[in-house]
Amino acid sequence: MKQNVYSWKTLVVCLLIVFGIGLGGGLLANGKTDGSWYESVKPSITPPGWVFPIVWNILFVLIAISLWVAWTNAKPKQRTTLALWFGTNLLLNALWSFLYFGMHRPDFALMDLVLLWITITGMMFVSGKIDKRARWLLVPYFVWVSFAGVLNYLSIV
Repeated sequence: MKQNVYSWKTLVVCLLIVFGIGLGGGLLANGKTDGSWYESVKPSITPPGWVFPIVWNILFVLIAISLWVAWTNAKPKQRTTLALWFGTNLLLNALWSFLYFGMHRPDFALMDLVLLWITITGMMFVSGKIDKRARWLLVPYFVWVSFAGVLNYLSIV
């Protein structure tokens, strides 16, 4: 495994990108993460509301670090692939909030979530070919999105 000097500026950019898109997803939810509609579809196994911002902040840090580690060690052609996988995933992540909370369409959100799983798998594969640490940093994200998929599905049935 090649050893690069990690750029802290690149880490800051990765954090800003990931958290910026995460914030955008929150704004797309239109502040509708609580309320009568959500209460009517929320599965009984849903964790308390305070858990979500803690988990998502941790996940966003891990995603940003994964991107940083992979980006720093990637060859120029690999960076394009990384940008496509991570960028698509983050946009799908933000779109899920809009579909589920903004539009009240858990059915569309579940379809989006399937695409999220695919892109997380792609991110893990592509980043893991560059640096295995980058792949492992994404495992908690995959697990959480899988759990979110269960909650999403249960809010439909």
